[in-house]
Amino acid sequence: MDDQRVRSLLDAERARVQELLDTVSASSTADRTGAGEPGDQADDGQRLTAQATDGLVADSLRDRLAAIERAEARLAAGTYGLSVRSGVPIPTERLEADPAAELTVEEAGTPA
Repeated sequence: MDDQRVRSLLDAERARVQELLDTVSASSTADRTGAGEPGDQADDGQRLTAQATDGLVADSLRDRLAAIERAEARLAAGTYGLSVRSGVPIPTERLEADPAAELTVEEAGTPA
């Protein structure tokens, strides 16, 4: 896969993940600011659960952004498309599906 295609995939993935992170952050902020207002009938337990879930989702999205940054660094270093564990080439199909993939499918299914 050529570098321009990789950059395009990584840019699209970064935009998608950032949009999701922005949405989760806005939702979490709305949950916090709406709490305790007059007429608020929400169960505090539900609100706390939603906030905790939003936090976990946001953490996962930040991890995904970090994976994208690592992929960009590998691209710059000339090692993009190679497993970070074994150095074995990652199939193009996998990279098309997940441009930030760091391992082959087989390696991803086994503990480090």
